[in-house]
Amino acid sequence: MKQIKIPLTVLLLLPFLLLFSQQNNKLVILHTNDTHSQLEPTAPDAVRYPDMGGYARRLGVINQIRQEEANVLLVDAGDFSQGTPYYNFFKGRVEVQGINKMEYDAVALGNHEFDNGMDTLAAILRLAKFPLVVSNYDVSESAIAEFVKPYLVVEKGGIRIGIFALGAELKGLVMEEQYKGVKYQDPVKTVKQYEKLLKKQKKCDVIVCLSHLGSDSTSTKVNDFQVAKQSEYVDVFIGGHSHTLLENVKTSNAKGKPVLIAQMGKSGLFLGRVDLYLAKD
Repeated sequence: MKQIKIPLTVLLLLPFLLLFSQQNNKLVILHTNDTHSQLEPTAPDAVRYPDMGGYARRLGVINQIRQEEANVLLVDAGDFSQGTPYYNFFKGRVEVQGINKMEYDAVALGNHEFDNGMDTLAAILRLAKFPLVVSNYDVSESAIAEFVKPYLVVEKGGIRIGIFALGAELKGLVMEEQYKGVKYQDPVKTVKQYEKLLKKQKKCDVIVCLSHLGSDSTSTKVNDFQVAKQSEYVDVFIGGHSHTLLENVKTSNAKGKPVLIAQMGKSGLFLGRVDLYLAKD
C-alpha cells in the first residue's frame, strides 16, 4: 500500500496481456465515490479520520500524480451530491464546479444525484465539463437525456479504455417523482451488452465499469461481486453506494479470469489508485 498523508492513495496492481508498446504499458486509474458534497477536509479533532480529504487536497494529489505518470484516468462512481450544507444551499453546483476543476474523465450517476428532482439535476449537469455515464438507466424520455451517455471510449497514450456505468435501482431510494422518465434496467444484462460492445466492436484494451450497486458481498441485493462473477470482459469494477473501503479485492469472472473490485469508502477521505500493467501478448 502506498500512502500519501491526505488523502490516502491505495496502490492496486493487476496485470493484463495484450499487444502494446513497452514504453506505454502502464495505466493509472484514480477513483473516488460517494463524496457526498464533502468539499472541505474533516475536522482536525474528528474521532475517525481527522483532517482528511477535501477538494483542494484531492486536486493537489491528482495533479502531482499526473505529473509523475504518463497515462492517468480519473473516474467517480457516483453520489458526489448530498450530505453537507453546500448541497442544501447550492443544489450541486459547487460540487460540479469542483469536479470540472479536477478534470474527471468520467463520472457515474448515484441515487443521491436525483434527490432534488430532474429539473435541478438537469441544471447542474448543464454546468458539467466532464462526461456523465449511466448504462442501465433509460433516460431517453427524461430531462437529463442530453447530458448522459451510456458508455465512453477514452484513449490514454494509445491505450483504448471502454467505460460504462451501473446505477442502483432508484425505487425505494428516491421518491418516484424525483426521477421521472428514468427507467431502470437489469444490471447483469447491461454488463453483458456493453462489455461485448466495448471489447468486440470498439476494440478496447481495458474495460472499466463504474458501479453504484454497492460492494457488500453479503448483501442479498445485486452487487458488484454478483455482477463481476457473471461478466466476461470487464477488467475493473470501480464501486460505490455501500461506502465500503475495498483495497485490492479480486474475484473471478464467468471465464475464470481475474477481475478487480475497488471502492474508497465515502466523503472523499480516500483517493483510490489502480495501476494496470499491460504486457505484450
